[in-house]
Amino acid sequence: FFGFGGKPGDESEVREKFWRTAKRAARQIPFMEELVAAYYCAMDKNTPLRAKGILVAALGYFVLPADVIPDFVFGLGFTDDIAVLTAAITTVKAHITPAHRLAAKQAIADNS
Repeated sequence: FFGFGGKPGDESEVREKFWRTAKRAARQIPFMEELVAAYYCAMDKNTPLRAKGILVAALGYFVLPADVIPDFVFGLGFTDDIAVLTAAITTVKAHITPAHRLAAKQAIADNS
């Protein structure tokens, strides 16, 4: 799979920028808990490579500043991100475990 700037799946960039972007998007993404669970799934060494690749690519799109609709456009900014994330999460939903969901619930509670 290809990640950022043509480099194969750059997980480090997702790790670095995910929480900052998630906090900015929290009010605009209705499935934030599922998104955070997907993040934990993508970072899990036990997640199959194909599922990890799909999630890292979608999360990369979410955290990168350059996308189809700039994130700072009020009311529209995260709509393209939501579409990409929804498709990715739906595709790999079977790999998002109860442990990923619990970690997401705890992370959201800790950051509230």
